[in-house]
Amino acid sequence: MGGMTAESTVERAEPREVTAALAEAAARGPFFEIVTDPDQEVDPTWRPMPERDTARLIGLTEAYAERLGTTERRVAASILFQGLAARLWSPMVTAAARGIVPELSGLHWRWAPGAPIALWLAAPAGRRAGTTAERAELVHREVVDGQLRPLRETMLGFVRLADGLLWGNAASALAGTVAGTLNAGPAAPVRPLVAELFAREPLAGTGTFDRRGFVRRSCCLYYRVPPGGEMCGDCCLLRR
Repeated sequence: MGGMTAESTVERAEPREVTAALAEAAARGPFFEIVTDPDQEVDPTWRPMPERDTARLIGLTEAYAERLGTTERRVAASILFQGLAARLWSPMVTAAARGIVPELSGLHWRWAPGAPIALWLAAPAGRRAGTTAERAELVHREVVDGQLRPLRETMLGFVRLADGLLWGNAASALAGTVAGTLNAGPAAPVRPLVAELFAREPLAGTGTFDRRGFVRRSCCLYYRVPPGGEMCGDCCLLRR
């Protein structure tokens, strides 16, 4: 992945542009939402993301395990990583397809039993980019380098998961973002942006696309969730 060229169209976006782009993404559903309300700062339950507190991530993983009905920590951790990846891709890809890429340095998360993971961005900032390649590079920097790599590092401190599995989860979540965005109604084209992201490491080579959609080269371990045997639609274990 190369850096920005001398002919780069990337410019600093106004905070109001970032807020508007995220609000437009959030209108597609709660899974696309990143809250930007400054009043949320008084809420002490928000945690900086990526989460570096191993104990908190263990607690969240165990809560996922209980919800899934599994005693295998690695299964719950795998599903958690994929869910967080999807939670990040959805608003970021939707906003970037419109030309605005939010910066996630001020991102926070919050979770309560029975509720989805919520995201809040303090002091919204971002960049405006005119080409698909530039947008993809910025999204990759914010999501993969800024969020998923640190999350992976922390999770590997308490559970063993292969890199092929983790990045396959991230790729599956990204492929699912396309379907989720299209199902939510008319939107700016996301397919070219997603294709650019799949050309970058560590997503490159994690799967292929055919007429039925994305087919990953790894398994997220969901088939081990009781009662067992169920597989995701993009699983490499399915006979095709």
